[in-house]
Amino acid sequence: MVLDAWSRKVVGWALGRSLAAQLTVAALEQAIAQRQPLPGLVHHSDRGSQYACREYVKLLASQGMIPSMSRPANPYDNASCESFMRTLKREEIYANTYRDLEDLRAHIEEFIERYYNRIRLHSALGYLPPEEFEQNAASEASGQAGSCAAASMSFFRHGEIYRWDQKPGQERGEPNRFNSPAHPIDESPTGYSLAGCSPAEPDSASPAIDHFQGEATP
Repeated sequence: MVLDAWSRKVVGWALGRSLAAQLTVAALEQAIAQRQPLPGLVHHSDRGSQYACREYVKLLASQGMIPSMSRPANPYDNASCESFMRTLKREEIYANTYRDLEDLRAHIEEFIERYYNRIRLHSALGYLPPEEFEQNAASEASGQAGSCAAASMSFFRHGEIYRWDQKPGQERGEPNRFNSPAHPIDESPTGYSLAGCSPAEPDSASPAIDHFQGEATP
């Protein structure tokens, strides 16, 4: 699964019986075809061998993507994807039974495309689903006629992304009255407690090795 870190939208995914290179390559190719990213995009992943294999790294290099990997044994570096996998398992996988792999693939496609991307609310997006969040951002950008705004990326600490008791502009500790009981909301990675969390700093992720230049990629 490939997740857009800005909008939390799933932009590429693949399903198979093993973690062979062609599985992750297929998901990345789908994401590239959908988003057509410009060179310089940072691609973050955990330290799985399927993301460090020659085929995957070669595809990243061909698109001008900069690979980045989590620090060893630190799941908070990849918190958004961990949260999505929890959601997929709890709200789809564990709630159903499947005849075969094709039946599972059909259900996952419906879950991602019709529910997760279009309906499910995310606290990190101001309680909007990813599709609506992107549409609102596009409308705001198009409404700025005659102005030139440089694109920017903001990095948030883990506790600021996954905070369910505070809205932007709300004083810390004030009860949050904006939770929507109608839809589940992504809050924190499964099994992790925010009380004892030491959030990872953005510049602490380990650089990936450029297999073609023999140098560390920042």
